[in-house]
Amino acid sequence: MQVILAKSAGFCFGVKRAVDKVYEEAKKSNVPVYTYGPIIHNEEVVRDLEEKGVRAVSGIEELKNLPSGIMVIRSHGVSKAAYEKIRAEGFTVVDATCPFVLKIHRFVEEYQKEGYHIVIIGNASHPEVEGIKGWSDPEETTILETREEAQNLDIDRAKKLCIVSQTTFNYNKFQELVEIIEKKGYDIIVLNTICNATEERQKEAADIAARVGAMIVIGGSHSSNTQKLFEICQKACENTYYIQTLDDLDIRQFGSIDNVGITAGASTPNNIIEEVLDNVRIRSKF
Repeated sequence: MQVILAKSAGFCFGVKRAVDKVYEEAKKSNVPVYTYGPIIHNEEVVRDLEEKGVRAVSGIEELKNLPSGIMVIRSHGVSKAAYEKIRAEGFTVVDATCPFVLKIHRFVEEYQKEGYHIVIIGNASHPEVEGIKGWSDPEETTILETREEAQNLDIDRAKKLCIVSQTTFNYNKFQELVEIIEKKGYDIIVLNTICNATEERQKEAADIAARVGAMIVIGGSHSSNTQKLFEICQKACENTYYIQTLDDLDIRQFGSIDNVGITAGASTPNNIIEEVLDNVRIRSKF
């Protein structure tokens, strides 16, 4: 059995930077260390940090009951209001927001001040999108994710639109939704804020999936970018499997398949990828 591992599998720049910052703070700080939400959507990493004394805070309401300390903002970023509230509660902020996400925050804030209605293409319940929305006027912000939502978009035609995207959104789907909005005749500016690493990861995954008999996608169950990788691979390869760790993989499912592809989301540690890769290679020899 031939095993093909995607070169882009695993931590992206933003996630690695955020995770490294938390481990650094946990090691050197003599005060409590917190993360605003799980530092990444990977249960293994979050569990390891908990064992090192790092606590994930689920929301602003928790802050009043916590001893002050270091609060690390995860790569997804937060709203302007949340950022200010964390500081006001006496926490020292270590901002690990991905630079690509910070760029979207600046775009949204600036264009909204210039009178644009902000359209965010992404998952409304995803923390990155919630954070982006928090840098604009809620009354002048629309979030959409599907063709139907784009087709039903109905904003005053006198309004100029600024369209941005969640960094991990599917590039082809983003283009499709933008085209639907363009046909409505709005005066728009489109800022393709999908991360280059995300686009490259998706293209590579689709290419590998089209060439193999089975595809393995590794990532946390709540990871948006991993879920999108799974959807992309599934379209190209019927035998696509979504796993979080090696424990979720049943190699017997591959039967007489000659070649297997492996990719992983941006929140998947290298040790998990290597464990799966080594196991598949060993089993393929028998």
